[in-house]
Amino acid sequence: MKPFKFRASSLGRIMTDAQSIDPALLTDDIAAIARKTKKTDEEKAMLAPLKEQSLSAGAKTYLDQLAKEFVYGYEQTFSSKFTEKGQMVEQDSIDLYNSVFFSSAEKNAERRDNEWITGECDIVQPNRITDIKSAWSLATFPATAAQAHDNDYEWQGRAYMWLWDKPEFEVAWCLVDTPPDLIGYEDESLHYVSHINPALRVTRVLYQRDLAAEERIKIKVQAANAYIEKTIREIVEQHPV
Repeated sequence: MKPFKFRASSLGRIMTDAQSIDPALLTDDIAAIARKTKKTDEEKAMLAPLKEQSLSAGAKTYLDQLAKEFVYGYEQTFSSKFTEKGQMVEQDSIDLYNSVFFSSAEKNAERRDNEWITGECDIVQPNRITDIKSAWSLATFPATAAQAHDNDYEWQGRAYMWLWDKPEFEVAWCLVDTPPDLIGYEDESLHYVSHINPALRVTRVLYQRDLAAEERIKIKVQAANAYIEKTIREIVEQHPV
């Protein structure tokens, strides 16, 4: 079985920190150190790479899903009114971004991959990758960079910077009108927003490339593939054909 290449959009699901070291990585001596309430700097340094190789409970839940999808030959997809709007108004959001920043950014259609990850970013610029997010409504629109920060989006961006060899990644949250069919019974004034100054309808959060983070991705992907392989074996062994 070929190793899984993780999508940039889902990378954050395996990058969360584990609360403890995977028991499979523990020798008796290491386990004794891990149980200590107070540890020396040398002991902490000894444990750190083992914890990095360990997966969080949330990551394992996600990997269990991928293993099941592989064995049973299906792919679980997610859709909601929020994602539906994002797909429907993507070009509107790109047009808004261009109008605010006097740019001519266009939607990217190229997918790239390497040994560990795969991804198709929204916009490729000379020194930056830009990912366009369309807010559901004025109520959910992040008005500051701090509000716009999201760990999953950050890891998504780190994957894109790596794949396209760019020094910077930005998430651009855009606030554009919601298609009428999606609004339902919500307050329409929160969805029809074109009257608001365009500059107030784009919030950007910037991230700089970090080569150490890319090394972390390699470690987590390797651990994730080992876990998937183990889970697939368990499924097959427990369901002899």
